[in-house]
Amino acid sequence: MAKIAVIKTGGKQYKVQEGDTLKIEKLDAENGAKFKLETLLIADGANIELGQPSLGEKVEVEVLDTAKDDKVLVVKYKNKTRYKKTVGHRQILSNVKVLHIA
Repeated sequence: MAKIAVIKTGGKQYKVQEGDTLKIEKLDAENGAKFKLETLLIADGANIELGQPSLGEKVEVEVLDTAKDDKVLVVKYKNKTRYKKTVGHRQILSNVKVLHIA
């Protein structure tokens, strides 16, 4: 069974394995840059390491690219007052690949 880790980045937590690719909030790194992310849990079969609150930076990832996500429309509307406002938002995401779990 492969190692599984729970990492924390951008205020969110993700469950990852070696070789996974995932989209996370924008990281200040160039394409191809390698760095480590904060690790909360590592499970390898029956062996479980649980951080209190963190194990440190034990998961190494590589930035594949950074791009904008699809547009999300936000509509504000108030009945009987002729008020309607539409705003769009595109989140910038980094596509990363998990290289190694220590």
